[in-house]
Amino acid sequence: MPVTAVLSLPVDWTPYDAALFDLDGVVTPTAEVHMRAWAEMFSDFLASWDGAGDTSAYTDADYFDHVDGKPRFDGVRDFLSSRGIELPEGEDDAGADEVSVKGLGNRKNDAFNAVVERDGVTAYDGSVALLDHLRDAGMPLAVVSSSANAPAVLRAAGLLDRFATVVDGRVAKELGLPGKPAPDTFHHAAQVLEVPDAKAVVLEDATSGVRAGRAGDFGLVIGVDRGAGADALREAGADVVVSDLAELVEGPVQGAGR
Repeated sequence: MPVTAVLSLPVDWTPYDAALFDLDGVVTPTAEVHMRAWAEMFSDFLASWDGAGDTSAYTDADYFDHVDGKPRFDGVRDFLSSRGIELPEGEDDAGADEVSVKGLGNRKNDAFNAVVERDGVTAYDGSVALLDHLRDAGMPLAVVSSSANAPAVLRAAGLLDRFATVVDGRVAKELGLPGKPAPDTFHHAAQVLEVPDAKAVVLEDATSGVRAGRAGDFGLVIGVDRGAGADALREAGADVVVSDLAELVEGPVQGAGR
């Protein structure tokens, strides 16, 4: 059974043995880059699409409802399905100019990587403060991200060495793990850290990720409201919702609970 959730701030970290962080929107503001890249890609696609389906303007609601937190190709499929648009699947290495599910996904990925390479990545100050706090407590940390770019983003932010393991889109594909909202990638991270699920904390900004944490019966699920909405995160299963991880730093962090 999971450790009883703490429903108020500050959070007491002492009952828990590990923290499993989503990356984009939790540790780094790259969720905003992803969001812009998705908007550019889908807006261009809808403007050029003359087949069946709804081609009305792509909105932020489309991102949060169908794309946020999911593996890239799943996000393409779910959005297209919501608009009644059918495209061929394509191959994993489909060119960015190919009109297919994987072609559109790779087009978006190219746009994201171009922004990261050009502008670099700076982590949220509050997130670094929490990472410092948990490092000082000796608590093992993992990143669990649907993005295949997670190691590159962490490296650009100077944070790769903070995490004992990174379970990203490439790892999930290699191991055949379903993406969020399934809890499998979080389960795998906890196993690598040799920590029971019930003693691990999940930190997520996407409703799909929060649902994954709740479905996995993790000890505590923390929602980080970067735009999804506090109510939506709570409805998805978050025990605690914060707007910045600095709100979690004041809690007792005297040890890793082992």
